[in-house]
Amino acid sequence: MPNIVTCFPLTTQQAEQMQQVAGHDYDVLVSSQEEIHRDIMQADIFCGHAKEMLDWQNVVNQGRLQWIQSTAAGLDHCLVPAVIKSSVVVSGCSALFAPQVAEQTIALLSSLIRSMPTFFRAEQKREYIRRATDNLFNKTVGILGLGGNGRQIARVLRPLVHKILGTDLFVDDCRSNLKPGLVDEILGEDQLNYVLRESDIVIVTLPLTESNEGLIGREEFDLMKDKSYLINVGRGSVVNTEELVAAAKSGKLSGVGIDVVDPEPLPVDSELWELENVVITPHVGAQSPLRVPITVDFFCDNLNRFRTGQQLLNQVDKELALPRPQTRVKC
Repeated sequence: MPNIVTCFPLTTQQAEQMQQVAGHDYDVLVSSQEEIHRDIMQADIFCGHAKEMLDWQNVVNQGRLQWIQSTAAGLDHCLVPAVIKSSVVVSGCSALFAPQVAEQTIALLSSLIRSMPTFFRAEQKREYIRRATDNLFNKTVGILGLGGNGRQIARVLRPLVHKILGTDLFVDDCRSNLKPGLVDEILGEDQLNYVLRESDIVIVTLPLTESNEGLIGREEFDLMKDKSYLINVGRGSVVNTEELVAAAKSGKLSGVGIDVVDPEPLPVDSELWELENVVITPHVGAQSPLRVPITVDFFCDNLNRFRTGQQLLNQVDKELALPRPQTRVKC
């Protein structure tokens, strides 16, 4: 019997839901982070996210695996050369958790704008003293990546800020499908420098791909406005951590909010922990009580598509390392 192997926290009821959709075509095997290195070798379909890199070359060589459904939007845990060169179909969870990521973005940004870290430290000392704060209402925001997360962030911020600029690989799709006025200027990725120069707040939502690893470094920080803000809710490796520390320490940046960082987990001796203008959360942007139920429902929908030969939702162009607009979930 072909197997669906899972590796994410399922209840018995959720595993049964997947088995019901799979019917007699597949057995559902619920694996764990400790056992997935062994169990992945039995998979015809894999649904999950292994926290440690699997031996994908060995998996591909076995010739059994047909489809990977990542339970994360980021695909760097599975989209390795062996998988890219193979016939294995890959799909992700892009845009499924956009509301949660937008909420995390707002939490990080608002805490910096309103000087909440300063007030939290004062509260611990019982100091009831007014201190300086900033505001959003006259700011220009640059969003790097107008996929599901970037679009939802734009919707939430639109009533609060002066202007929104956005970059994306698929500019025509953005211009055709985004509500008029949501983003004031939609630009190609080659216009990154313009967005950095014009923005008071830069929000990174980009996935990690070969082309954008280390995208934001010393030259890019130099282009940004003095006393601007950087928020990263995409992937940590898109921003050079050493240069991020330097920009935060020098005062070039008024504030830094990071839900993702390179490396993860952030080492205890990182200077980022000590900087008063930095707010750190441990990659919880997509976290929600609804995350697993949403993922299970999405997988079941895609499983029906897979069994009937239909195009999968969020099916990845493996060379681009992300879904094209035709397949990605609309947000």
